[in-house]
Amino acid sequence: MRENGGILYIKIDQNCLIKQPKVILSDIAKLECEDEPLLRKIKAIEIHRFRDDPKDHKTVSMSILKVIELIHKIKPGLLVVNEGESDFILEYKENKEQNGWLEKLKTVVLCIVIFFGSAYTIMAFNNDVGILEMFDKFYQQVMGVPLEGVTELQVCYCIGLAVGITVFFNHIGSKKITPDPTPIQVSMRKYEKDVDTTFIENASRKEHNIDVE
Repeated sequence: MRENGGILYIKIDQNCLIKQPKVILSDIAKLECEDEPLLRKIKAIEIHRFRDDPKDHKTVSMSILKVIELIHKIKPGLLVVNEGESDFILEYKENKEQNGWLEKLKTVVLCIVIFFGSAYTIMAFNNDVGILEMFDKFYQQVMGVPLEGVTELQVCYCIGLAVGITVFFNHIGSKKITPDPTPIQVSMRKYEKDVDTTFIENASRKEHNIDVE
């Protein structure tokens, strides 16, 4: 332990979801310090307080330097080692009861839109590449007769298309084929990270970031 008061390790993720207006450090950070009484005091530090005013921003950007400044008010001379983000976002979402039937209706509508949108996309792709003409020529070359009606080739293509999509997206209903993240999950995480980074940079440029003076 350092002679001036020890070492505090702190780790904060880039995006912190908050459920109550008052934000204390333990709500957003993982902390480690050998001094347990001091650690309890630091965990109780109020970082931010969201107002009930609808015009008040429910998402704010904050610098780790501001957090360190608040910690040093409790314990001057404490060495704070940051193991997380240098800038992070506090996103306040109130705990509101969700309407069950409305959520189910949204799910049904979303499934219908995705189903017909995907079907149209597949049909448009097949039409662009001339898949029917290709099947006709391939069938005639192999069987020696023109293609008539629905054949095994078309049935196998439809089955293979469905199986290929399922394997690629690694998802069957609520279950995954393998423990690896699905392509959709990877894309969503990248999108969320890009959104958070853009928000932090915009807040910094507009000087809306909560930082030390």
